[in-house]
Amino acid sequence: MEKTVNQKKKVSFNELWQKYGTFGILVLLLVILGAIKPESLFIADSVPQILNQSSVNILLALGEFFAILIAGIDLSVGSVAALVGVIVAKMMVAGVSPLAAIFMGIVIGAFIGFLNGALVNSTGLHPFIITLGTQAIFRGITLVLSNARSVFGFPASFTVGISSSVLGIPVSVFIALLMAVILGFFTIKTRAGRNIYALGGNSEAAWFSGINVKLHTLIVFIISGLCAGLAGIVLLGRVGAAEPGAATGFETYAIAASIIGGTSFFGGKGKIFGVVMGGLIIGVINYGMTVMVVPSSYQQIVMGALIIGSVALDRFVASKK
Repeated sequence: MEKTVNQKKKVSFNELWQKYGTFGILVLLLVILGAIKPESLFIADSVPQILNQSSVNILLALGEFFAILIAGIDLSVGSVAALVGVIVAKMMVAGVSPLAAIFMGIVIGAFIGFLNGALVNSTGLHPFIITLGTQAIFRGITLVLSNARSVFGFPASFTVGISSSVLGIPVSVFIALLMAVILGFFTIKTRAGRNIYALGGNSEAAWFSGINVKLHTLIVFIISGLCAGLAGIVLLGRVGAAEPGAATGFETYAIAASIIGGTSFFGGKGKIFGVVMGGLIIGVINYGMTVMVVPSSYQQIVMGALIIGSVALDRFVASKK
């Protein structure tokens, strides 16, 4: 009887951590930042700034989430965001309407994701190897297309539309949340979404149960590319110019947001809500370090430590089941 009670306590602890752990980390960070820099946190502009910084992280993390969910990874998301940003900017400069350019940018992002997935399927190599290579390829294409220079001069309506706010909340945040809702519905209510979870849990068992592994791998990378393309468009609107070096290193933020949000690096476990919380945590950390005038190099150290700590914590919690 005593053993059964102890087992229930352990299960309840795991469930409690999975449900509220990420939210608890976010609250803790806000408390720490509020104690250290109250004059920077408790001001009218702080929340919109944090949300605005988090929007790109959330979009990239949503795509990364699916790659990690199948025990893979997508290291090319930052390069894809930069490439799509340059392409969309050049189209608008050439006279294409902003709406048409945005639509084409999203399609191009999805197509790039399709290429990643097709390479993974055709070569049989781990996504780490494929996306490590395509990361460099897409960044190189970005530099060639832009001639290694910023692209600007597109309609002001595009920048104003992306960078504006509704009820004090940046439009970019609504874009990220809408994408999160759509993908959340996809993971919970569709067969393909449930199959992706099964594929991440055990790819061999998923294959024996009749799941088309290659098709769902392709879907995963299409989603990742689409989200990265959308992130590139949002970043373009925020900055007001397409920088060939934009989103460099942002794959680290995306991975960190996914893992901190409760996505298992070993596949088959994670939720969209947790990824959104993870993106907000990254946004709070970046904002906190900025207001405390911490050099960007130290921010990279913190992100790396967060990834290691989050994966170690995930393994620790899993071992306590």
